[in-house]
Amino acid sequence: MTVPGIISDSDGDSDGTSSICCERKIIVANMLPLHARRDAETAKWRFSWDEDSLLLQLKDGFSPETEVIYVGSLKVEVDATEQEEVAQKLLDNFNCVPTFLPHDLQKKFYYGFCKQQLWPLFHYMLPMCPDHGDRFDRLLWQAYVSANKIFADKVMEVINPEEDSIWVHDYHLMVLPTFLRKHFNRVKLGFCLHSPFPSSEIFRTLPVRDEILKGLLNCDLIGFHTFDYARHFLSCCSRMLGLDYESKRGHIGLDYFGRTVYIKILPVGIHMGRLESVLELSSTSTRVREILEQFKGKKVILGIDDMDIFKGISLKLLAFEQLLQQHQELQGQLVLVQIVNPARSSGKDVEEAKRETYLTARRINELYGSPDFEPVIVIDRPVARYEKSAYYAGSPDIDKARGIKSDSLRTSMLVVSEFVGCSPSLSGALRVNPWDIDAVAESMNLAITMPDSEKHLRHEKHYRYVSSHDVAYWTRSFVQDLERACKDHYSKRCWGIGLGLGFRVLSLSPNFRKLSIDHIVSAYKRTKRRAIFLDYDGTVVPQSSISKSLGPEVTTVLNTLCSDHRNTVFIVSGRGRSSLSEWLSSCERLGIGAEHGYFIRWSKNSDWESSPSTADLEWKEIVEPVMNLYTEATDGSNIESKESALVWHHQDADPDFGSCQAKELLDHLENVLANEPAVVTRGQHIVEVKPQGVSKGLVAEKVLSTMVDRGEPPDFVMCIGDDRSDEDMFESILSLRLVTPEIFACTVGRKPSKAKYYLDDTADVVRLLGGLANASRPKPIHVAQFRVSFNSAF
Repeated sequence: MTVPGIISDSDGDSDGTSSICCERKIIVANMLPLHARRDAETAKWRFSWDEDSLLLQLKDGFSPETEVIYVGSLKVEVDATEQEEVAQKLLDNFNCVPTFLPHDLQKKFYYGFCKQQLWPLFHYMLPMCPDHGDRFDRLLWQAYVSANKIFADKVMEVINPEEDSIWVHDYHLMVLPTFLRKHFNRVKLGFCLHSPFPSSEIFRTLPVRDEILKGLLNCDLIGFHTFDYARHFLSCCSRMLGLDYESKRGHIGLDYFGRTVYIKILPVGIHMGRLESVLELSSTSTRVREILEQFKGKKVILGIDDMDIFKGISLKLLAFEQLLQQHQELQGQLVLVQIVNPARSSGKDVEEAKRETYLTARRINELYGSPDFEPVIVIDRPVARYEKSAYYAGSPDIDKARGIKSDSLRTSMLVVSEFVGCSPSLSGALRVNPWDIDAVAESMNLAITMPDSEKHLRHEKHYRYVSSHDVAYWTRSFVQDLERACKDHYSKRCWGIGLGLGFRVLSLSPNFRKLSIDHIVSAYKRTKRRAIFLDYDGTVVPQSSISKSLGPEVTTVLNTLCSDHRNTVFIVSGRGRSSLSEWLSSCERLGIGAEHGYFIRWSKNSDWESSPSTADLEWKEIVEPVMNLYTEATDGSNIESKESALVWHHQDADPDFGSCQAKELLDHLENVLANEPAVVTRGQHIVEVKPQGVSKGLVAEKVLSTMVDRGEPPDFVMCIGDDRSDEDMFESILSLRLVTPEIFACTVGRKPSKAKYYLDDTADVVRLLGGLANASRPKPIHVAQFRVSFNSAF
């Protein structure tokens, strides 16, 4: 694949692959890191880099050989007649690909869905009434999806899917990964969210919650600024999609249809070089001297925030007012300079926040100010980088401008909201709950009155962290984790499944394929001694079926297979022997392995055999009281008592609490059963305790060894099952040391498994068994009848 604007060296006989060998990163974000203006004389568009943009600064974390391509929108609207010329200019000069969203679409996408629905929701603001946020609007959602599709199309214009890495940024583009994954199943795709992610109680109110979660899960790596945000996302995946996660060698991973989606937790750093270069400017030194003169003899508290209802500027002002009221000695000596960055959205909420800010500032100035002094100064205009840096003030030249020695103690202090993303990283800061006005006021006072030695230690701690964990460090760390997350892409086979925004990729072993009826029937006919092992629930009977008894057609198929003297057929299940005996009473020659093989019966007329090495079940008296404790404490849980085992179910409990309790119960039981002949296992929504040495795999081993001892070693072995317990059977038959047997280990459903084959569902299983039954008797069985009757059971 060649890149627009680059001439390929390949000739017409080439296979069309790119001749570019350098590493490439494609950065996708809502806005390109560019400034745009029209030239007054030529009326042509002029572009320049936005040096303050994170997207530009993160390039420092890439190797010098890395080519970076940006995909995003411009901050200005370009006429349709100029778009082609501008696009080529941006690609040639800046390696930028503009999206050019139509005006109406941009308005609905950004100012509508992003700013009026996602942004408030992600900051815990629900539209409880028309005056408190905008209700969900399907048209705005459609605009969001359409905009994401345009971004994806632009990425696809320039991507080399086998080589390039894509890094998507922020909540504006959360369904874009779905579009990319649909076209390129193995694309290396990372995403970083630069806003909070709300708790599941808030996020679940969003009507399109599943589409957004599935969009993010189509990435290989998802980055969050704090563990809280990541925890909320994982909780949403658990509660809404039923996904479990685990820590794998220090990295949190979600198993999603055979793919591991990794979670990254690291706040973005600052660009130290950019800050230091601005501090060295003469304009910065000049502004420092002006600030020193303006506030001579005063202590200054500095605040820099966007004008947004979630930034809490008014709360800060109220705390400052409280501070002046409680500490009269600070009146006339303390100034709060609040720099207000321009609002990124509009609406009545922003206007209300602005009005409250100015009213509060005016009241404080009237109470505690004088004609020549204002304790609150609100700077509500675009403030250049050098002016903001002048308030930070810290470099040799700045020290000189301030008239202090360069080796003097640094004594600046930070008071930060505990809700801000960088708060966990700034351990030397005074963390506050911004809603607690008294506590914020007291923290402000502590920051002023703390001994200089303590201030210096805190400052040094922050400086070391910020210097070492800068934006380049953040970039390198993210890219390394993305490479690690993608390392197995080409060692597995991939299938795209699902429609629309429900699309996802199923990633499985390269040897994993659907079991063909013709293929297995051919092997079946060639062989003389056959062993067939079948799970029950989810294999020959649908998992969702209320009635677990076999239908007449399935019974006929099993009886036909059992009547062939060359076959040994077993149902192996975790169910109790009484239930299985009742449900399978019409199959007289069918063998049964009940309770995962603790009980075995070779036919209806045979006696039940129990595992000889596990007769001691006294451990159940230890387990049952423990399970009862957890059942009483966990609403929705229950205990299933089997003859040889006890199972604690938490499928109907709260997903997070049930999972947490299951982990605790597992640990508790392992401790109390340390010297008992029992094993504790955790499955899908269960914790089970059963005798040592009991598994479905041992059933297969016992049956097969008995056949060998009788002088009838099998030359055909088939095992079909759908859950984790069946993996033991797959492992057993695949490790057989028999003379060239035909072995078929088959799972039900396309999912990661030790089996080499799969069938889609229980209907597929019955069709396959019908095919084998037809080969065992002269008169064909009409398998189509099974399908009609079988599907009617759903």
